Amino acid sequence: MPWSVEGGCDTPPKAVPRARFPCQNGNMSEESHAATEFGRYLQACRARINPADVGLNPGPGTRKTPGLRREEVAVLSGISADYYTRLERGKETRPSPAVIDAVARALRLDEVEQDHLHGLAGPAVRHLAERVAIPSRTVSPGLLLMLETLRPLPAQVISRSYDLLAANPSGLHLFPGLASWPVSERNMARYICLHPLARELFADWDYELRTTVSGLRTLLGANPDAPDLTNLVNELLSKSSDFAKLWERREVLGYSDNHRVFRHPQVGVISLGCQALRPVGGLGQYLLTHFADPGTPDHDALVLLNIAADENQANPADARHN
Repeated sequence: MPWSVEGGCDTPPKAVPRARFPCQNGNMSEESHAATEFGRYLQACRARINPADVGLNPGPGTRKTPGLRREEVAVLSGISADYYTRLERGKETRPSPAVIDAVARALRLDEVEQDHLHGLAGPAVRHLAERVAIPSRTVSPGLLLMLETLRPLPAQVISRSYDLLAANPSGLHLFPGLASWPVSERNMARYICLHPLARELFADWDYELRTTVSGLRTLLGANPDAPDLTNLVNELLSKSSDFAKLWERREVLGYSDNHRVFRHPQVGVISLGCQALRPVGGLGQYLLTHFADPGTPDHDALVLLNIAADENQANPADARHN
């Protein structure tokens, strides 16, 4: 769950009109099709491969095309050059799973990248005018009770688009400045990318940003018409140059590291584990908890953070509920 600092202001940017898929210039366009995004991802993947690494002779002189040529990918995939070209150009919108797997192997995609490619191919064959409903923002009473029970551990309920739907006091206080934003504007991706305190808070802010971009790209690839996702990506593309640069790389990552180091202004450096759980019946919602082993300095810091959160929270009910 990761997030650039643009403008150095605590006020979140205004919402932008609904859009769908990102164009190459960094904006989102209603006319762009899922098939086009599928092709752009193929282009980005082949551009990063050295021909020699896949047993091909690059030939003499300088190659005009970075990475592999379309014809080379086609040969490695066992399909015709014309068919592969149609895939990249969005003219072939119904590739079989076997073809996608063959292309993924030719492009040396790992498991996460291969799943992402299949996800992009799925929306490409759906009816593009189909509207996707935004998941419910209502947090169940049981989840709200769990947030309180987990104290002093920081805990939050997050939507699929990283909106902060609910939090216990330390779950809000762990992220300095987040409470100063209106409740409806509190979003963890927006915080990482746009809040001026985020760079200092996260010991590895670059990784937080990369995983945020990757997570949103994966979600949008599988849900290209979802307005909650497209609006957020649109906003971040226009407000954060760091986000926009990484977005153009079309990188997708796995989430193997469940550990984060915070440099908190009130309790110092804290090294915490992090787990996200999907509640039963909580469509598109996740329970995110940070924790440390009891008796350790990190756990002691969480206890102090919880006390500070109670002392600094002018209206606890407003901070816990959306």
